[in-house]
Amino acid sequence: MGSAEAFPSPPPIRGRDADVWQEVHTRNRDWLRRWEATVPPGSPAARRPTFRQMARYLRSEAAAGRMLPFVVLYDGHLVGQVTVAGITWGSMSSAHIGYWVDEGVAGRGVMPTAVALAADHCFFRIGLHRIEVCIRPENMPSRRVVAKLGFREEGLRPRYLHIDGDWRDHLVYALNAEEVPEGLLARWRVYRESHGLLGG
Repeated sequence: MGSAEAFPSPPPIRGRDADVWQEVHTRNRDWLRRWEATVPPGSPAARRPTFRQMARYLRSEAAAGRMLPFVVLYDGHLVGQVTVAGITWGSMSSAHIGYWVDEGVAGRGVMPTAVALAADHCFFRIGLHRIEVCIRPENMPSRRVVAKLGFREEGLRPRYLHIDGDWRDHLVYALNAEEVPEGLLARWRVYRESHGLLGG
């Protein structure tokens, strides 16, 4: 494996991203609704947090080593978010990645690039061993992201997360660090070249 310096880190989410984050997220509400987590009825957290509440929570979790929140940039503009969450150290050394992107740039290779950057950061900069991505079976665009990156499908988690008002099944995809010694971004570049893709 290469040195950590060979793997660029994605940009972290910041409080000053509030206005543009809210504009992009609000504009994409219908596009994202089917895939975003919702609060189950009867939960103590009845309302979705504001951006500032979310950012404060994410920064606190990042400081505790449990989460890494990143923004996704395209041509210098914020177009989405990638969050590494559930970071567990010790004998497991794993985490899972969640993400969303502006519908206006979907299909341009933006999200595979962002996920590859985040995974490389986890594997080569902070030393995690395993990364999971859990996706609703119906979410074909998201499944294409992990397929392009070579994630392994491991099975179904029935009624795994509360999404769009109900408990939804999710497929589990995973990668271990030793499966991508060259880095996931390098793998994605090879995929793009072999499939004649441009950009992203």
